[in-house]
Amino acid sequence: MAAPVATGRTIAPAPAGSTPPAGSGGVLGREHRALTLGIISVVSLIAFEASAVNTAMPVAARALDGIGLYAFAFSAFFTASLFAMALAGVWSDRRGPLAPLFSGIAAFGAGLLVAGGAQGMGMFVAGRGVQGLGGGLAVVSLYVVVGRGYPERLRPSVMASFSAAWVVPVIVGPLVAGTVTEQFGWRWVFLSIPVLILLPLGVMLPALRKLPRSAPGPDAGLRRILGSRRCLLALAVAVGASLVQYAGQHPSWFALLPAAVGLVLVVPAIVRLLPRGTFRAARGLPTVVLMRGLAAGALVAAESFIPLLLVTQRGLSATLAGLSLTGGGLTWALGSYVQSRPRMDRHRERLMGLGMALLAVAILLVPLVLIDAVPVWTVAAAWTIGGFGMGLNISSGGVLLLKLSRPEEAGSNSSSLQMSDALGNVTFVGVSGVLFVAFGGGSIAAAGTASAASAGAAPVSHPAAFLAVFAAMAVVAAAGALVAARLRPETETEGELEAEVE
Repeated sequence: MAAPVATGRTIAPAPAGSTPPAGSGGVLGREHRALTLGIISVVSLIAFEASAVNTAMPVAARALDGIGLYAFAFSAFFTASLFAMALAGVWSDRRGPLAPLFSGIAAFGAGLLVAGGAQGMGMFVAGRGVQGLGGGLAVVSLYVVVGRGYPERLRPSVMASFSAAWVVPVIVGPLVAGTVTEQFGWRWVFLSIPVLILLPLGVMLPALRKLPRSAPGPDAGLRRILGSRRCLLALAVAVGASLVQYAGQHPSWFALLPAAVGLVLVVPAIVRLLPRGTFRAARGLPTVVLMRGLAAGALVAAESFIPLLLVTQRGLSATLAGLSLTGGGLTWALGSYVQSRPRMDRHRERLMGLGMALLAVAILLVPLVLIDAVPVWTVAAAWTIGGFGMGLNISSGGVLLLKLSRPEEAGSNSSSLQMSDALGNVTFVGVSGVLFVAFGGGSIAAAGTASAASAGAAPVSHPAAFLAVFAAMAVVAAAGALVAARLRPETETEGELEAEVE
């Protein structure tokens, strides 16, 4: 079975590929140091961008008069990355990881420039979509680099490095982004990051050139790669999800057509991309994959609206609103550590259910700050609970995936887990956007809110819009806690029952 590598904050099996010679030293030894530092730098930049965008987004949306498209700015990234993940997997398998990796990094930087220079919310959303393409290509390609660049004995250490690369950006990102936003303007949060991309590229390029290369076959042309079944299915999901969200945020008789087309594209494609039985929570692996999408989607959708709630409803600065999410990153790491203890292994399924329950509680606590008497630090406290729950759930899910996968299926099952993550983000961020607009959130006025806050008056209040979002995502997380009872495979459950009877 392939050794695990980190999938951003999560754990998934290393993709199949040419295994390099064992060599000597660790991941920071002379042989692997440049590649390791380059990989960590790229992951850290992606993590920093993710935390920084959450902080700057409310200010950017109000400045561009685009609160009504607020959810699109997030879902555009996830929708585009969903297609890019499928493309990167096929591209890397057929031609090696270098081309998709560098294409992804270039697209990621270009998207940041487009978003930072946007003169309207439509252009801003487009820039976020380009970022998503780049992020999806780069991250999946990095997994392939790990599979080809490190011997099996070093891959667990690389996995730990991936996870650690998220900690500092989660802590520093909101503070830096908030300070830049307040002192120089929100645009510089986006425009400054592309310059930082050059350093990791320069560090890791010599090592990347030494990696084993795939022999180009008859199906290695880019046109054939784009026309592969998995890429076409992912494209159908991305286009369909965009159409459904557009229809949901523009309620009219004319919106029924794009909604219908979107559903026709999305439903059959999703069914074919994920393991059979995923959507009916079949015991074992399908439920692991389903819970991953529920957990990731509920967290990201709720987290996307927390800074907007604190800025528009409680008058906090962008810096303080972003810092409210910092504790969640720290307790996420703590939850991951707790579940990794050897004595916790026999409680793996219960840990996943507990993690989902804690996430549901955290999401329910957030909208309490809509009551003026409730202190704003309640959000930070709630998110430390949610982060700990996610650490228990996501990391345990990665371990269970490996346990339930045959060696020859580890790669495809890992891909399904990542797809479920992306689908959960796209679906529930889209649903949150529809609910937010339907309950009046799109009418938040940037100028009015800013002037009210500066005058010391209460900001314009739209509690129903935020209540709808957080209530819906709490229900999603609670549903995940309920289906956790189906994580244990049927054969294993029957065996335990027989043992108890005897």
